Amino acid sequence: MSSRAAWRLESLGFTSIFVYHPGKLDWVSAGLPVEGAAAGIPNLGTVARRDVVTCRLSDQISAVRARMASDPTGPCPVVNHHRIVLGLLRSDAINANGAKTAEEAMISGPVTFRPNVALEEIDRYLTDHKIGHAVVTTPEGELFGLASADDIHRRLSESKAS
Repeated sequence: MSSRAAWRLESLGFTSIFVYHPGKLDWVSAGLPVEGAAAGIPNLGTVARRDVVTCRLSDQISAVRARMASDPTGPCPVVNHHRIVLGLLRSDAINANGAKTAEEAMISGPVTFRPNVALEEIDRYLTDHKIGHAVVTTPEGELFGLASADDIHRRLSESKAS
């Protein structure tokens, strides 16, 4: 089981949880340097914004909305104290009822991607599923950053032009 799933289960009261331990592919997924043919392929790690606004399960939507005013560019990842992604608040949930908590309004277990995913692959996925942002995490589920579909497409176009 992934760390993200384990942390979410813990937040729900489960106590006997087994966590996956990283392997060789995790080096690449963490966005660390690589050599060979894959080294020149643009990936999510080069596009993802690292300075994203986050929130916790217990945060009131009204408080999240106030924090997002300084960074209105995307959704708000819901993380625990280890920055493990537990959910995602889309802008429509942030702009709705402010009396709810992030846990009540979030999308649980959002689709996440590793930093090593090729931009062509992620661009196709976001287009096909009509998604505006990619949530990028480490193999352990820790938030790496967010990448907008526009930024991914722009970077991909630049790399093809050069």
